Amino acid sequence: MTAALTARGLEKRYGSTVALGGVDLEVGEGELVGLLGPNGAGKSTLVKIACGLVRPTRGEAVVGGARAGSRDAKRRLGYLAELFRFPGWYSADELLDLHQRLAGSSGGLQERTELLELVGLGEARDRRVEQMSKGMQQRLGLAQALVGSPPLLLLDEPTSALDPVGRRTVRLLLEELQKRGTSVLLNSHLLSEVELVCDRVLILLRGKVVTQGSPAQLSRPRGIEIETDEGTALHEGTREDVPRLVAELVAAGRQVYGVRVLTSTLEDTYLEAVGGETS
Repeated sequence: MTAALTARGLEKRYGSTVALGGVDLEVGEGELVGLLGPNGAGKSTLVKIACGLVRPTRGEAVVGGARAGSRDAKRRLGYLAELFRFPGWYSADELLDLHQRLAGSSGGLQERTELLELVGLGEARDRRVEQMSKGMQQRLGLAQALVGSPPLLLLDEPTSALDPVGRRTVRLLLEELQKRGTSVLLNSHLLSEVELVCDRVLILLRGKVVTQGSPAQLSRPRGIEIETDEGTALHEGTREDVPRLVAELVAAGRQVYGVRVLTSTLEDTYLEAVGGETS
């Protein structure tokens, strides 16, 4: 099965500055992959190469079997840039109509209506962009990225302007798209969002992948905290060791009041991976 996005040995240099230093990446069908890393790590460069907006110095990116930047590749993806701008005089419906014509979509009014409902803007179809809040514009941006039902979405900080309710709307939208088989590459600074929705996470630092895995794999065990009549103590072990440890304490005459398995969070793993680098 052809992957939605594949990058092999991807490098990008701007003079002596290395934006990407040999990145390998694959996003499978229906997979949601998160990109994390401080500013300057290469996340946006990677997304722009996949879109065909930037050419790699070395290596290649392939979208659904087509070279990134080619017409076939562009037909297979939807893109929401971090700092996008829409004409303020366009209504939401007019903007989607424009992008339907640009994308060659024949979905018409039905597609526009479904997309606006999907992002929670069904009642704002006639509102002009300049009259929308930043959060509404962000959701409209997601709607335009979905025009034509592309199998791959490239999202660069899609929740940056949203409040908690708006972020939840986007999270539910991503979950729905995943059920439909849409693949997503999500570039975000919000670790909590990435941890909640992504199947896999890649952490970039200075243009290279330093850590990757599922959120569960990146959350390492830190021991077992057990509260007894003698107080609270930390024991070595994982979840599987809990029955044995409790049995040993009870056999020793201790009364056990509570047990808590401690694991690192994605934030812990991220901070360890990037060290003192700031976002």
